[in-house]
Amino acid sequence: MDALLSRLQLRHYRLIRAVARHGQISLAAEALAMTQPAASRALAEVERAVGEKLFVREPKGMRPTPLGEVLARRAAALLRELEETAAEVDAFRAGRAGEVRVGAVTGAAVASVVPAVQRLKQGARDAEVHVEVTNTQALMTGLTEGEFDFVLCRLPPEFDARRFDVMRGRVEVVEFLVRRGHPLLDQPAPLSLVDLAGYGWVIQAPGTPMREAVEGAFLAQEISPPREIVNTTSLLVMIAYLQISDAISPISHDMAQLLRTADAGGMSTLRVRPSIIIPPYLLIRRKDRPLNPVAQRLLDLVFEAMTFR
Repeated sequence: MDALLSRLQLRHYRLIRAVARHGQISLAAEALAMTQPAASRALAEVERAVGEKLFVREPKGMRPTPLGEVLARRAAALLRELEETAAEVDAFRAGRAGEVRVGAVTGAAVASVVPAVQRLKQGARDAEVHVEVTNTQALMTGLTEGEFDFVLCRLPPEFDARRFDVMRGRVEVVEFLVRRGHPLLDQPAPLSLVDLAGYGWVIQAPGTPMREAVEGAFLAQEISPPREIVNTTSLLVMIAYLQISDAISPISHDMAQLLRTADAGGMSTLRVRPSIIIPPYLLIRRKDRPLNPVAQRLLDLVFEAMTFR
């Protein structure tokens, strides 16, 4: 068996498949861009290697012998696998296939990752894309440990910035989400932070950029932040709690725009002045880990989404 495998070359398998398909050596030679004598010599080489005839010559063409049928079937399967492999490699190199894992904070996922993935899929339907939405600490830990190709978040001070390629992203504007029918919707807009002080919050945990920005804005106006707080990063928990209470949830403008467009959960937003701005999230990748082509393509599209919106 090993001797046979060492003697048969790729051109032999192609010839076997072609003769079995076309039934004539002349048509097989034409399909392979060979002369008929060259095809006949190559077929004779195969038959010498296996020790018996593979095709019976008849008036209407060439019929495979039982061994010829075996080799023709195996040749077809082998060549199909090789052709699919070559196509997959080409697609991978061109960024049309492969796997990419992205992590992002909620606002960045909605504003930058989702439209970038949609554009990627237009030319790379076979690309396998994983998007995880979580907090900055988990994202940076995952990036450091190789769980993500790149992330969109802030860079905590405990992570050495020299280890990463960092591209500046977009600032986020805070909006305040409430259920429809909330008492504050009946008051003249715009509202002030004083108007919000008597209500509970559904918000991210202490130390997160959203929490720090909102609490900082309250304290800057010498207003005590609300004490009744539900801490969560879950959008579903936030909407569910808002629907059954008069609580208020600070969220990014992009997230609020998505909920308004989708009419998700019967939510409304309050007009509040002055505006609260969260420092920009960043597009971060490890310097020591090269990206595969599809991951690089998605990173470029995310950067475009961050830059031009």
